[in-house]
Amino acid sequence: MKKGYGYIAVKGYGYIAVAVVMFTSFEVVLKFIAGQINSVQLTLCRFFIGFLFLLPIALHTLKKRRKHLNTESMISFALLGLTGVTLSMPILHMAVAYTNSSVAAVLFSCNPVFVTFLAFFLLKEPIKPRHIAALSLEVAGTVVMISPWNTRLNMAGVLLALLSTLLFSIYGVAGKRKVAEYGGAVVTCFSFLFGSLIVLVFILISHIPAIADFFQGAGLSSFANIPIFAGYTLENLPYVLFVSAGVAGIGFCAYFLSMEYQPASVVSLVYFFKPALSPLLAWRLHGEVISREMLVGVVCIVAGSLCSIIPGILDSRREIDVKKT
Repeated sequence: MKKGYGYIAVKGYGYIAVAVVMFTSFEVVLKFIAGQINSVQLTLCRFFIGFLFLLPIALHTLKKRRKHLNTESMISFALLGLTGVTLSMPILHMAVAYTNSSVAAVLFSCNPVFVTFLAFFLLKEPIKPRHIAALSLEVAGTVVMISPWNTRLNMAGVLLALLSTLLFSIYGVAGKRKVAEYGGAVVTCFSFLFGSLIVLVFILISHIPAIADFFQGAGLSSFANIPIFAGYTLENLPYVLFVSAGVAGIGFCAYFLSMEYQPASVVSLVYFFKPALSPLLAWRLHGEVISREMLVGVVCIVAGSLCSIIPGILDSRREIDVKKT
C-alpha cells in the first residue's frame, strides 16, 4: 500500500513539474517571436492545438462521468472561451511586446489571488485571513516590481498584463460551476474550442474593408486584415510549436492530469514557482536585468503565494488524516 501511494504521489508531482516548466517559460519564449506573428493569429494557433491535445482527456472524462454536453453548457463554454481565450490571451501577447517578459509573467501569476476575491463576490466563497495576507503581499510585490514611479517601465505593457490577468481570473471563476459538473479538462478543452472559433470569426471579419479601415484609423493596425498562416517561418516555427503544443497542449494536459493524483492545493504550486523562475529564465535567455525592485517584488509575491498555499496543503492533510481515523 505504501509503495502504491508513493508511486501515485511521485507521478502527480511529475505532472506538476511538467506544468511548471511549460507555464513558467511561456512569456519568456513568447518574447522570441514578439512582433513576428500577429497576436490574434497566434492565439488561434495556440488554443486550437491546445484543444486537440485536451480532447482525448475531455472525452474520457465525459464518458467516465456519464455526462453529455447540452445547449446550455455549450453557451457557457463559448462565453468562457470569449473571456479566457479571445480577449485575455491576445492582450497578454501585446503586453509582452510592450514590456519585459518577466514583468508580464510575474503579473499574470497573480491570477490565483484575483480568483479568490472574485469568487467571494461572484460565488459567495468565504475569504480566510490567509487570503487577505496573500493579497496584501501580492499587491505590495506588484507595486514594488512595476515601480510606477519608475519612468523607464512601459506602463502600457503593465496595464495590458493586469487587464489580461483580470480577464483570465474572471474566466477561472466563471468556469468553477461547470468544473464541478463536467471536470476541469472538459471545461478547458471546450472553452479552448469555442475561444478558437470566435478568434477565427474575428480574423475573417477583420478583412472586411470597413472594419479594417476602422481599426487602422484608431491606431490598432494589428487588428486589421489579420492573417491566418502568414508570418510563420522555419526560424520561428519551433517557438510557435512550443507555445502551442507545449504550453497550451502539454502544459494544460499535465496540469489537469496532476489533479487526478494530488489535491488542488498542491497542484496550485504551479503558480508559486512561476513568479520565482520566470525572471531567472528571462535573465538567462534574454539578458533581462533582475533589478532590486524586481527581486523584492518576486520575494513578496512568493511569500504571498506561500501564505495561501501552505495552510491549504496542511488543511488537506488534516482532512485526509481525519478520514483515515
